[in-house]
Amino acid sequence: MLSIIFLVLFLILMIIIGIWGMKKTSTLNDFFLGNRSVGPWISAIAYGTTYFSAVLFIGFAGKLGWGLGLNALWISLGNTLIGSLLAWLILAKRTRTMTQNLNSMTMPEFLEARYHSRLLKIFSAILIFVFLLPYSASVFKGLGHLFEANFKINYDIALLIMILITGIYMVLGGYFAITLNDFIQGIIMIIGAILMVIILVGKAGGLTESLSTIIKEYNNHIPIEKQPNFLTILCFVLMTSFGPWGLPQMVQKFYAIKNESVIKKAAIITTIFAFIVVFSAYWTGAMTHIFYTPSSLPLTENGTVNYDALIPNLLKNNLPDFLMAIILLLILSASMSTLSSLVLVSSSSVAIDLYKGHINPNISKKNSLAMMRFLSAIFIVISYFIARFKIGIIVTLMSLSWGAVAGSLMAPYIYGLFWKRVTKEGAFAGMITGLLLSVSLFFIMGEKNSSISSVIAMAFPFIVVPVVSLLTKPPKKEIIDIAFKE
Repeated sequence: MLSIIFLVLFLILMIIIGIWGMKKTSTLNDFFLGNRSVGPWISAIAYGTTYFSAVLFIGFAGKLGWGLGLNALWISLGNTLIGSLLAWLILAKRTRTMTQNLNSMTMPEFLEARYHSRLLKIFSAILIFVFLLPYSASVFKGLGHLFEANFKINYDIALLIMILITGIYMVLGGYFAITLNDFIQGIIMIIGAILMVIILVGKAGGLTESLSTIIKEYNNHIPIEKQPNFLTILCFVLMTSFGPWGLPQMVQKFYAIKNESVIKKAAIITTIFAFIVVFSAYWTGAMTHIFYTPSSLPLTENGTVNYDALIPNLLKNNLPDFLMAIILLLILSASMSTLSSLVLVSSSSVAIDLYKGHINPNISKKNSLAMMRFLSAIFIVISYFIARFKIGIIVTLMSLSWGAVAGSLMAPYIYGLFWKRVTKEGAFAGMITGLLLSVSLFFIMGEKNSSISSVIAMAFPFIVVPVVSLLTKPPKKEIIDIAFKE
């Protein structure tokens, strides 16, 4: 009952914020970037909440915590220092300055302006649409199962509730509503994560006892020959820490910051937030070795281990009702913030990059805002149908999404920020290399080795882009002068 009360209050608050955001949104720039006026606290928390979704708490932390034990904490360290701190310190200032110089609001617009290539814009927009839309559907799917398991709400009805709430607050309020909701959701995530660890550690006999028990039971549960090697752990760290550097829903947070003076403060806030949230998730994942044995692990209908149920069942059996209600909001918050950013970026690939950029470039400001809202709503509805009807090819695209998008976009984006000599041919060659490697290696190496294939797909374009660039005609000086203007 307490969970239902908290849920209703939470959803009502989201709607109120959506209505508030609508009053502050009058242009496409307002809707997509909050008029580039977002301060350090909200920018930092919005980055963190978009980074860590329910996939982390429900699936990733449980599966990796069981398979890696305390080694999963290396992922926490990588996400905190590389995925959060270094991302802000290295990328934020240059991204904010250059996107403003080039008058670009989206990743495809940036690539078009930086490399003077419409083809790059169209290709990257289609890429974002194809891979991020199914990803948003997978978040909807996770939320539907969460509602069904914990609130006893039918899966279909739960999906419809999520569609309605997301549609209202996001379509009305745009980036203003999303970031304010992210801030509130981030506070919930911090409180829930800290309380979760404190109670579980207490039940396990304290911190020292928890550490020794995890180490002992991990070695009992996972035979030495099945324990992951250094390369596997490193690939997980690199995939989840460097991957966000090339994801448009993450990079967008740098476009929208108020000015360069807020970057250092935002970097510190994001780092603290990331450390608390991601450490709590993977520490809880490692604690599955305290609360489970191999014979007591939850199973799927096919008889395989249901890793997605590890942490939800652990929490349900060991936390008091009031804290379980907060944890459910934590997971819901993480998912909703990620979902809203995904929908915003996916819909922009059509509304801004394709429709406004090519089909109807003379569309008025009023109509372009209406088009963005309309397409956001359409994308939410499409996500519902993808989540409702589990189509085979869509499930594959969900698994491929992170590696394909990061592998394709990261090298052209980062080289474009820092190297004047990079060319459009080099950027396009890097995108094609990342996409082909991520897709082909996924099928060759299998989903089990997806972290390794994703890292390879992200790394190789950093070789291809400079090689091709040095073999092709340098970019025009006037474009470089505009892009790198301080």
